[in-house]
Amino acid sequence: MTGATRPALAPALLPSVGSGCPSSTTTARGAVGPGGLPETACSQRADAAPQPVPRGGCESRRGRGEAPRPHGPAGEGGFTLVELLVVIIVLGLLVGLVGPRLWGRVGQSKQAAARAQVELLGAGLDQYRLDVGSYPTTSQGLDALQKNPGAQNWNGPYLKKAVPKDSWGNPYKYRCCPGQHGEYDLWSEGADGAPGGEGENADIVSWDSGQK
Repeated sequence: MTGATRPALAPALLPSVGSGCPSSTTTARGAVGPGGLPETACSQRADAAPQPVPRGGCESRRGRGEAPRPHGPAGEGGFTLVELLVVIIVLGLLVGLVGPRLWGRVGQSKQAAARAQVELLGAGLDQYRLDVGSYPTTSQGLDALQKNPGAQNWNGPYLKKAVPKDSWGNPYKYRCCPGQHGEYDLWSEGADGAPGGEGENADIVSWDSGQK
């Protein structure tokens, strides 16, 4: 009709703004509230009693047969047997390659230390001769550098510490006077403790250092 005013919509048919609940047009069929009015889903949720949270929080909601979930990231764990075997094989190869060279260096270091000790003992013997007039005899030995064997003008000790052993724990050999290779012979028989030898078993002698 022209000029007729349009009737206003009923408030019940307009959706409530900001309420977040659907209007009565979306009400579930068959649900009737008090007073014969249709009950909305929002009113049903509002009237429903809050469900109690079980003890243990969300953990108790799992099924009894469900296995617990891992807390760490996926794939995090220990090494597998194959990985351990690979690591052991690599370490074995490294030991096989580096080990002989390392032991060779240790042997060379022991030989160098023995040569230094022979030089140190030789210096003490030379100082002994300057004071006493001769080197200690074979029977007096290297201990004469620490204790007076009864010689006149002895002004020792000629070593700061006790007479050392060689790098392999054996006492140094001493022979005088004279020695077979000079005024005195002073030597170490190396790692094997026997005369001669090669490598680490070779003798460390005073006459190789210029003693005559």
